Amino acid sequence: MSAMRDSIRSLLAQPRVPNPPVRVWRDWVLVGVLVSIAILEAVLRDDVVWQPLALALAIAMIIGLLWRRTHPLAVVALTFGVLNIVNIAAFVSDAGDVGLYVSVFVALLPYSLFRWGSGRDAAIGMGIMLVTAAIASAASILTDPTPNIVLEAVIGSSLFLILPAAIGALVRYETSARANEIYKAKLLEREQLARELHDTVAHHVSAIVIQAQAGHTIAASHPEAAADALQVIEEEASRTLAEMRQMVGALRDDDTVDLSPQRGVADIERLAMSAGDTPTIAVDLSGDFESLTPAVDAAIYRLAQESITNAVRHARNATRIDVGVVADAKTVHLTVNDNGDTSGSTGAPGYGIVGMKERAILLGGSFEAGPGPVDGWRVDAVVPRYGATT
Repeated sequence: MSAMRDSIRSLLAQPRVPNPPVRVWRDWVLVGVLVSIAILEAVLRDDVVWQPLALALAIAMIIGLLWRRTHPLAVVALTFGVLNIVNIAAFVSDAGDVGLYVSVFVALLPYSLFRWGSGRDAAIGMGIMLVTAAIASAASILTDPTPNIVLEAVIGSSLFLILPAAIGALVRYETSARANEIYKAKLLEREQLARELHDTVAHHVSAIVIQAQAGHTIAASHPEAAADALQVIEEEASRTLAEMRQMVGALRDDDTVDLSPQRGVADIERLAMSAGDTPTIAVDLSGDFESLTPAVDAAIYRLAQESITNAVRHARNATRIDVGVVADAKTVHLTVNDNGDTSGSTGAPGYGIVGMKERAILLGGSFEAGPGPVDGWRVDAVVPRYGATT
């Protein structure tokens, strides 16, 4: 009993998913298709009573789908509250079938509730939905109390609600587990970097500071001692540089350490040429790149570099990669498209994509990666020309 109470408390304390997706074009397409079906059904079905009212309620509930991620509990309460009122009114007045078949879309709501809502939202919403299912089942049983009808009403209404809710909870769990995995990987890297900085670089830098202070103090009276201090500073700086090379090399995938000046947009064409002949990489740079801040210039290069590398390594049967960078007065827009085969792809983002998204967001921009509109994979990043503003 104690374990069950703890599980219930943990469920109720679960927060909402932060930053749920807002409405996208697929939502508008879904609403448009469902509204069209509702209108056709209301016109073609002669057995539906209260047709104008049934159509109006169906359209209102369909439009509510646009808020199913950002306000899942409110949408569930309004939608199933309307269904309760309709079911009760139909049963009391013995009106018969007053609903439209298109109302099956409400199966999306248990999924959204458990995918995006808080634990308390899920508990309250499931209670509302179960009440609706009980009212509908009771109306069916009272109308026709045969065993088959009873069994169909109970099992059907339960599966109609529980199955989508379970799928939503499963997707949420997997997404949360992946986010925790990424966070732990980042935390491990930060701890490693902090330990290396403390144990190596900080030690030598401290020695450099001390020798510099001593040299500055004795330079006027003992020039030869100041020269000795400069010699110690040179030695410590050399050790620091060598250990920084080793540390950076340990944090990279390969054994090479590049301490050359930071690369930028102008180097993307050379990057494309160094990637090989297959697939063909076409680069199109358009706009003024002269006044870009170093952070934005380097970020666009790194985003292009990672995108090209991913396409070369992972785009199946790709023969061409198109890289476009367009700079205007406010933003720099990077697109990378390949014509590879994406069928069978899981679409799960890797750490490289997570890192690219973080790089763009840190500069106040946006990042999207996914299957292209026709074929292949598409990366789309927009970064403010002068970086993030506060």
